[in-house]
Amino acid sequence: MFHELIKPQVELESKENLNLGLVSPSVALCDIQPMNTKLGLNIKNRLEDLDKTQMWLAEKVGVSNNAVTKWIATGKISRDSAVKAASALGLSIDQLLGDGAPHSANQSIAMYDAPKRADDDAYQVPQYREVMGAMGRGVMLRDQPGQIVGLRVTKEWLHKNVPSNTGHENLCVVTGFGDSMKGMYNPGDPLLVDTGVKSCDYDGVYFFRIGDEGFIKRLQRIPGVGIKVISENKVYETWTITPDMDFEVFAKVLKVWESTDF
Repeated sequence: MFHELIKPQVELESKENLNLGLVSPSVALCDIQPMNTKLGLNIKNRLEDLDKTQMWLAEKVGVSNNAVTKWIATGKISRDSAVKAASALGLSIDQLLGDGAPHSANQSIAMYDAPKRADDDAYQVPQYREVMGAMGRGVMLRDQPGQIVGLRVTKEWLHKNVPSNTGHENLCVVTGFGDSMKGMYNPGDPLLVDTGVKSCDYDGVYFFRIGDEGFIKRLQRIPGVGIKVISENKVYETWTITPDMDFEVFAKVLKVWESTDF
């Protein structure tokens, strides 16, 4: 369950005083600022590290440059934008929003679609939000038969079944598409992915794009050649990702389920 935006108490009191005529409009609008500045600092510092601009981040997230300016100035960001911004910047949600410490009632912050504790013994693993048949950046996932919008798992299940990951906040669910990986999973089956992995440093199964088309394939690095793309379904030929291709890794696939119809 996601919490609503928490307003700073001082801001609420000022709005009430403004209605009563006790505070001038200039004071209410200019002097009273949200108290959370970590988001803005983290965005600015990370952009400097990457040698990127606010406009670059705005394009990656799919918002205006003014929206990014507002995040930095106010410390407020929507749940969807937080997930996309963190992914673009190569950060976890906790790293984007702060140091992971509990947020006080005086902080203005919007919660986000990352794996949250549903109760004392469960996590809600969300759908990978950029996957909507046609992804936010125009990437197509062919033959996707509907979507799985999330999984609810106990922390014991996560510990025993997904021991290696970059952080539970980076785990998401992708709905399997196409038949090229039959034998590993079927179209419509759930795949658990780690969005904290943004490059193919090791052989494995990855969720990625080439140009405007999305793929889930086994990738094998071949020194001096490129990255070999292997389908589980041997009807499909193996091909190679070369340095001149527009290649981007979205996540590493950690776990899949192969369904059987009865």
